[in-house]
Amino acid sequence: MTALAVVAGGGAGMFRAGARLAFTSVTAAIITARARGLRQNGGRARDRARTLRDGCRAVLEHHGIEATVDGLPPLGPVLLACNHVSWLDPIVVAAHAPCAPISKLDVRGWPVVGTLAGLLGVIFYDRGNRNSGRDVLREAELALRNQVALLNFPEGTTTDGASVAPFHRGLFGLARRLGVPVVPVALRYQPADLAWTGDATFVPHYLRLAARGTSRVRLRFGAAVEPGDHATAMGLADEVRGRVLSLLEAA
Repeated sequence: MTALAVVAGGGAGMFRAGARLAFTSVTAAIITARARGLRQNGGRARDRARTLRDGCRAVLEHHGIEATVDGLPPLGPVLLACNHVSWLDPIVVAAHAPCAPISKLDVRGWPVVGTLAGLLGVIFYDRGNRNSGRDVLREAELALRNQVALLNFPEGTTTDGASVAPFHRGLFGLARRLGVPVVPVALRYQPADLAWTGDATFVPHYLRLAARGTSRVRLRFGAAVEPGDHATAMGLADEVRGRVLSLLEAA
């Protein structure tokens, strides 16, 4: 029995997972061609963010992930601060708000996804590299100055989605320096096992999702927080975390 059959449970689940993987591969090829065309023709950062949005919308549709969205997705240069539950998070948010997500460096090595993410403005950070934080700040500032929203997961790791871990101050300092509003964002999945935590590996988790009939996610955008109302980056981070927690509880 193949690994796909084992994880998907065989039968209809295995067929569904295989079909979804095939559809996603075709979508990735189309979006990759668009992204390379943008790069060759000097496409703007906002065009790359919109292309990423289109690809993410297709991925959600292919995998039967139904999103309920509360609040208005922001446009333009804002910092989106979201709780972190799964590898799905940036796909869900970017499907509804064109943005430049910040992602761990490991994603760059994922087949297909890594190359495509790099073409579409995803900003990678390396926790093991002391200089990576400085590079991320530089790229993040460039994205904001190019009128693109920046997607950040300030917890720094995934949780089971029941609560919100303390926020790192990181990019909140950049928001204060540039005067960029911070928009709290909350995600909650159904079923809860869509959370990707601990030592879980990507492929089995993905195959279980792909084999499932329908999954749901509640995406909530809160009111923007003005950075000038807070004296420190940590104060701003704490305020936004409290708002994300409130959005999560209301969801």
